[in-house]
Amino acid sequence: MANKLATSLLAACFAAAVLLALAAPAVLAGDPDMLQDICVADYKSLQGPLRVNGFPCKPEANVTADDFFFGGLATAADVYTGNPTGSAVTAADVSAVPGLNTLRVSMARTDYAPWGGVSAPHAHPRATEILFVAEGTLEVGFVATAVGAGGGGRLFTRTVNKGEVFVFPRGLLHFQRSVGAAPAVAISAFDSQMPGTQAAAAALFGAAPPLPTDVLARAFQTDAGVVDGIKSNFSPPK
Repeated sequence: MANKLATSLLAACFAAAVLLALAAPAVLAGDPDMLQDICVADYKSLQGPLRVNGFPCKPEANVTADDFFFGGLATAADVYTGNPTGSAVTAADVSAVPGLNTLRVSMARTDYAPWGGVSAPHAHPRATEILFVAEGTLEVGFVATAVGAGGGGRLFTRTVNKGEVFVFPRGLLHFQRSVGAAPAVAISAFDSQMPGTQAAAAALFGAAPPLPTDVLARAFQTDAGVVDGIKSNFSPPK
C-alpha cells in the first residue's frame, strides 16, 4: 500500500511538471522546444568536440527503456552523517535520466532531518519549482525581487503539511526547513531538464576565484575579518 501511494504521488508531481512546461509561454520556457519525439542524452559525445545547449541525441537504435527509468527517488538520503544542513537532495534530472533530454521536465527528492533540517536559501535559474510534501511538515518561503532602490524583497512564507503543495517562482531565492518531530520528505517538479541550483551562501563565499572581501564586507555591512571567517567554511568549486 505504501509503495502504491508513493508511486501515485510521484506520478502526480511529474504530471504537474508537464503542465508547467505546457502552460508556460514559449518566450519564458526554461528549455528550448523539442523538435523530435525523443532525444536521449548521449553523454559520451560530450568527450568529443561537439557542444550544444543541452545534450546531443543518442542514435535511436541504441535507445532502451532504461534510458527513461530512474529508481533513486525511492531511497531516503542520509541527512545525518557529516551533513551540516540536515538535508539532502536526490535529483532526477537529465544527468540521471538521459531520456529527459529536450523534454523540459525533471524532479527531485529532498530529505530533511526533524526539527531544523534545512534546504538553505538557493535559486533555480532555469525553472519554476512545485514542491509536494510527502512526509512531515516544512516551513517554506521565497523572496520576491526588491521594488525601488535599496529596498529588500518581500518574503512569502508559510507552513506546508503532508499532502500539501507550494510553488517557488523561477530564479527567486527560496528555502525549506523541517519544523516537525519526524523526518520530512518533499518531492519537487521542475519545468526544466536541468533546473540548476545556485546556493546563496556558497555562491558568495565559495566562488573561485573568490569574490573580493571588501565587496562582501560592504554588502553585508560588516568587517573583513567576519567575511574571511565565513569564507573559510566554504570550499571553492573544483
